[in-house]
Amino acid sequence: MPDAAENPRRPRAIRSFVRRAGRMTDAQKRALQNLWPTFGIDFQPAPLDLDEIFGRRGQRIMEIGFGNGELLLSTAADNPDKDFIGVEVHEPGVGHCLLGIQNLKNVRVICHDAVEVLKHQFPDGSLQAVHLLFPDPWPKKRHHKRRIIQPDFVALLGRKITPGGVLHTATDWSEYGEHMEATILANNGFQRGGTAAGQRPQTKFERRGKRLGHEITEGYFQRI
Repeated sequence: MPDAAENPRRPRAIRSFVRRAGRMTDAQKRALQNLWPTFGIDFQPAPLDLDEIFGRRGQRIMEIGFGNGELLLSTAADNPDKDFIGVEVHEPGVGHCLLGIQNLKNVRVICHDAVEVLKHQFPDGSLQAVHLLFPDPWPKKRHHKRRIIQPDFVALLGRKITPGGVLHTATDWSEYGEHMEATILANNGFQRGGTAAGQRPQTKFERRGKRLGHEITEGYFQRI
């Protein structure tokens, strides 16, 4: 089952998220209970054997902060030859995603902080792409330190994405889009380039941003 509890003995790091309890439906609770053993990956500070988990070798794509799983499941269904790992900290969203997995065999989900997941569970060079779409922009200046795109995190992504792989970002806050691009390109392991796995559906946050009149900023950065 998902377990994202803090270690009381570990110094508290600056998080890019606030853990919201949220309301979980009975169906989501059942999904976490019944489907997690098949499609969930428990967090453990040890490298994963992805070939064993998926029963094959293949390209691995991670989506960080998948929300309710809408994009994750759609992209996985359109690309059965690739394996997808979704990372999300909010249990209601994980439950909603599990409800939609149905017969997809190329999806696994992790309910934990993506920074710790990448550091401890994914070997260097194990990902062909990482999708980071509409992360919390933390628009107030005093909160900018909580944005997930920071130099240390970009360096971490650079170790986990294989050369030639792609980091795909999107936001509906133009200033954050500028911050993401500048921070990523400041790392000499990335350059502009690459494409998405396919045409993606609009996410819930993207639709909300457009209703508010926000401009969507999307970026593709290739691992050199």
